Amino acid sequence: MSTSPAPPPIPDDDVRRLLTASHDDPFAVLGPHRHGRSRWVTAIDPGAHALAAVVDGRKHDLPRLMDALFCGKVPGTKPYHLRGTGADGQSWDYEDAYRFGPVLSADDEYLIAEGTHERLWEALGAHVMEIDGIRGTHFAVWAPAARRVSVVGDFNAWDGRRHPMRRRGTSGIWEIFVPGAGDGAPYKYEIMGNDGVVQPLKADPVAFRAQHPPETASVVADISGYGWKDAGWMSARDARNRRDQPISVYEVHLGSWRRRHQEGGRPLSYRELAEELVEYACDMGFTHLEFLPVSEFPFDGSWGYQPIGLYAPTIRFGPPHEFRDLVDAAHRAGLGVILDWVPGHFPTDEHGLGRFDGTALYEYPDPREGFHNDWNTLIYNYGRTEVQNFLVANALYWLEEYHIDGLRVDAVASMLYRDYSRADGEWVPNRDGGRENYEAIAFLQRMNRLAYGKNPGIMTVAEESTSFPGVSSPVDAGGLGFGYKWNMGWMNDTLDYIEREPVYRKYHHHQMTFGIDYAFSENFILPISHDEVVHGKGSMLAKMPGDEWQKFANLRAYYGFMWGHPGKKLLFMGCEFAQPEEWNHDDDINWDAAQRPPHRGVQTLIRDLNRLYRDTPALHARDCEPSGFGWIEGGDAEHSMLSFARFGAEGDPPCVVVCNFTPVERHGYRVGLPKGGYWREVLNTDSDAYGGANRGNLGGVDAEEHPYQGQPCSAEMTVPPLTTLIFEAVS
Repeated sequence: MSTSPAPPPIPDDDVRRLLTASHDDPFAVLGPHRHGRSRWVTAIDPGAHALAAVVDGRKHDLPRLMDALFCGKVPGTKPYHLRGTGADGQSWDYEDAYRFGPVLSADDEYLIAEGTHERLWEALGAHVMEIDGIRGTHFAVWAPAARRVSVVGDFNAWDGRRHPMRRRGTSGIWEIFVPGAGDGAPYKYEIMGNDGVVQPLKADPVAFRAQHPPETASVVADISGYGWKDAGWMSARDARNRRDQPISVYEVHLGSWRRRHQEGGRPLSYRELAEELVEYACDMGFTHLEFLPVSEFPFDGSWGYQPIGLYAPTIRFGPPHEFRDLVDAAHRAGLGVILDWVPGHFPTDEHGLGRFDGTALYEYPDPREGFHNDWNTLIYNYGRTEVQNFLVANALYWLEEYHIDGLRVDAVASMLYRDYSRADGEWVPNRDGGRENYEAIAFLQRMNRLAYGKNPGIMTVAEESTSFPGVSSPVDAGGLGFGYKWNMGWMNDTLDYIEREPVYRKYHHHQMTFGIDYAFSENFILPISHDEVVHGKGSMLAKMPGDEWQKFANLRAYYGFMWGHPGKKLLFMGCEFAQPEEWNHDDDINWDAAQRPPHRGVQTLIRDLNRLYRDTPALHARDCEPSGFGWIEGGDAEHSMLSFARFGAEGDPPCVVVCNFTPVERHGYRVGLPKGGYWREVLNTDSDAYGGANRGNLGGVDAEEHPYQGQPCSAEMTVPPLTTLIFEAVS
């Protein structure tokens, strides 16, 4: 009777480490290997009572070495697949992952280790592909301190013994091609730290899709092959984002813009938003949509500002291609799309980035640098080249894979300063003993340099609340390189003013004028964002003093002042129709209120302000230049009156903005004008179309050759109570 040939010797330590899922080089043992002149195949299958390799339909038994480990001779060199048989006699066929070679190139290894892989998402993550005619998914992850990394999922019963991965040299990358794993497969990484401790299962940092929270697995997603239809927009968008263009942004939280109450209150899908939100924003005259973060996040109450899946559009509203449908629809309608992007911190959820490979890999190891006390989150280690690369590549990913037109970077101040929200002794100074975070500064500069260099026409925007210099100055001039900066000082000052009873405003007049002192130090966006209508701050309408009439009139006058003031504009959803309640992310905005006359009037005002702003060069072309602004009267604190001129390019008719922030009508109020002739009243926030009393100047005023307030001409006019007027010179 013939006997099976003796298998090649496998050291006991290798056997032990394979069976206990602690082997750091499984490909050295598993799969096909030459022993003498023969091919031997070693495989692990914990569910198999017997295992065989099948070549051209012929079965070659692989005798059991120990427990779930099998090894046997397989003649020839042709490809084989494995056939397992259970104790019940049932069998299953599958491809052996360990017969496939590496996928990542030496260049990938080198660039990842160097921290310069600008298309990192094409190397790491889960990629559906075909190798030697076999369909499967290639998984790759960075975990340099790990002793062993396995990919686990439904395709291997979440068993870390089945697919331990190949370590790629000293790069810290682990990879494996898993035949049969395809689009839609949930997966995670099982990581054994260098100390032998297995971490909680980790989601893929570069996953393109995730399970719907509260489930936490990553999901294989083939994001290739989308048929974009926005070529016209992409080729011309450079003209839409420049400083001399009108930029009016509608900020939206996708989950609470509109809900289907007849279907359990569910939020709209990406495809529904592509129809309804895009149509509404266009009708309202906005030029851009800005979405609160869409990168996958575990907790609804974070609004996306504590993301875990930076490379995955949240599944809450649909899969990745459907998010592209939304962007594509916006572009075809002439709307730019800006994403809120959060590279400043990440949550401590155990399936996330924290201590990813058993060490402080993505975060600073010292909690004085790596833990954010305000938000109980972890702070990225910007000084680690691979971490910086991970974040920079993520910015490029959204711009290139999803045609995003801009990134608004959240909480920049918290990144720039090592002592941000920390008491003495709770922070680590930089190498010069100072408070600036040099590594974060270098990261932001690199991100902006590459984003603009590789994607002409995009914009980046900093939410930065301090006076850090040069936020929107070019990197080669020593700046951070952002295109724009939110003007938080203007917002805080003017809201504090407008919330006061008019009788007290004269004592705070400087809050409405001080912003001009620094209005051109950066390229500013004037933001009335979600942060101003949540956490007990009340809605914009609720902030206003007085009875109902005065509340609406105050708000209309404030919006008129905002749209007349230098700076691009941003308004959060619901504010455009004076929603009575503050924002609640668990419900949609109050569309019923929008149907009531005074609210509909404010909505009409915003629509007209956007139209006027877009169509009037004097109101936008020099938003970021001192030559675009001139005071006429900024010192009439006693009457709470303001007037100023706005200028476009040579030959563009100038505009004059006149504001009355008291409930007293001003008759015969003389205002200096920069030129003679007729000045058409192009906007009056007291118009009955907006819910006002229709007081004003019967369509315009004639300028007299009567020098006044430093201007060569002037006119007497009626300025209604709590009203902003905008006049345009008629050539």
